[in-house]
Amino acid sequence: MNDRRRTYRYVGPADLKATIRSGGEGQPIRSAADLDSWIAQRPAAELAEPFTFVIDTHDLLRLTPRRSEHVACAGGDAVASAGEIGFRRECDHWVVSDVSNHSTGYCPDATSWPAVAQALAQVGLEHPSSFTHEVVFRRCVTCQEHNIVREDDFVCVFCGDDLPVAWNVDPFDEGSRP
Repeated sequence: MNDRRRTYRYVGPADLKATIRSGGEGQPIRSAADLDSWIAQRPAAELAEPFTFVIDTHDLLRLTPRRSEHVACAGGDAVASAGEIGFRRECDHWVVSDVSNHSTGYCPDATSWPAVAQALAQVGLEHPSSFTHEVVFRRCVTCQEHNIVREDDFVCVFCGDDLPVAWNVDPFDEGSRP
């Protein structure tokens, strides 16, 4: 792990994290063969949707079906990134077709992309040069609610106050001060 890279603690509902059992984290994907094997076990309906992913703090890609919670995929631990990822088959191998940082449990900043790119490269997966769908998360300093910023409108949808320009979702993260 790059020690200077930010990690993201779970900031979603505590009751979801309380249900996490040790050893229940997402499937580790260390190679293209791991991905082939894991995807071969998925029902056809799951293949039509993106999967839930995390990049753990050891730069390992972990996958679960889309309707899984990111905190479960991470085993409750901090992550280097999280979101949704889709694959498509090209010739005889899988490639990443789309990838986002859409995780309301971890709310990773778009600057987490290098961790994703590194993990995908380690697996040997062709991938886009950045998130194909980038989500901007901010915490309102007035009401403390988490927001998804749409169309560069940095206004809290809950109380109407301005949102910080810099990522600040985790109030205990030293790099997140507004």
